[in-house]
Amino acid sequence: MATATETTTKAAGGINFMRWWKAYVITFLVIWVVLVAGFGHWEGVKTHWQMAIVMIMGSLVAGSTPMGGGTVAFPILVLVFGQPAANARNFGLIIQALGMTSAMIFILGRKVPLPFRVLAGSTAGAAVGFLFGQYVLGPHVPQPLVKLLFSCLWMSFGLLTLAKNGEICGLKGRVPDRASVGLVGLVAGLIGGTIASMIGVGVEMMVYTVMVLVYRSDLKIAVPTAVSAAALASIEGALLHLKLGDIDRNAFYNWLAAGPIVIFGAPTGTWLVSVLPRMKVLYFVSTLCVLQFVWTLQQTAHSATEWIFVAVAMAVAVAVLMTLYGTGKKAAGAGA
Repeated sequence: MATATETTTKAAGGINFMRWWKAYVITFLVIWVVLVAGFGHWEGVKTHWQMAIVMIMGSLVAGSTPMGGGTVAFPILVLVFGQPAANARNFGLIIQALGMTSAMIFILGRKVPLPFRVLAGSTAGAAVGFLFGQYVLGPHVPQPLVKLLFSCLWMSFGLLTLAKNGEICGLKGRVPDRASVGLVGLVAGLIGGTIASMIGVGVEMMVYTVMVLVYRSDLKIAVPTAVSAAALASIEGALLHLKLGDIDRNAFYNWLAAGPIVIFGAPTGTWLVSVLPRMKVLYFVSTLCVLQFVWTLQQTAHSATEWIFVAVAMAVAVAVLMTLYGTGKKAAGAGA
């Protein structure tokens, strides 16, 4: 019986995705020139040039790790430029919808096998998560806690990587072809989408965590799957906020300034990770996670409520990660 990844590869086998990637890039560049030259937005692009520089790193990280480009953009926009978390979230979603979609099409063009059930489940779950977070949960979360939520999420990723990097980089598993995989993807997408509704990232982290800890998947499959899940979820989030009309001029001009960078940078990241030592890349990224955590605490955590939030969030994150890790180890031992 074919695995889910094999089924996806065969289904995509008759499509020349590299040709579609080139068409995607050319279409964006034409639209970009029309917007900048034809509609007089060049001054806005020049004013926001800093974000183009930021997203050089952001796009490479987005394509080569289970961390969206918003992971780099969010703390810069919030802690350096002093923008509201909602603006940083919106920019993260629209820039990831562009750059990580470019990376996803590029990944398909390189014939990387992706588990369709996981992606279908995470995309459906993320759609519900965005709505739940936007209309039910998000309005009740104060902005300082949103900043700390972002920091704690990626600190948990950093701790996971620092603790288990050698083991994770040595995994060779594949996602099994069974219906429950779609349900697991659905739950990961629901949780990730709820988080992303507030900070712009999260789906990729949840999908990666499930694939690596539960299914003990090879990183050559887990990371591209996380990138693709983030691309699809970011499109959903971007469409939601376009519908709401709350993407302001700063986010739009940041998108115009960084767009030509990320449309090439994210696919470049997917290629670089195939030639650079995986373990060193993840150690580098996890170090960045720890540094941003310390930086955010210095800038944000000033009250007892905020410190309690950090303590509870980190305790829950560690408990969940250890539970998933134990589940995957037990399943691997039973199948040995």
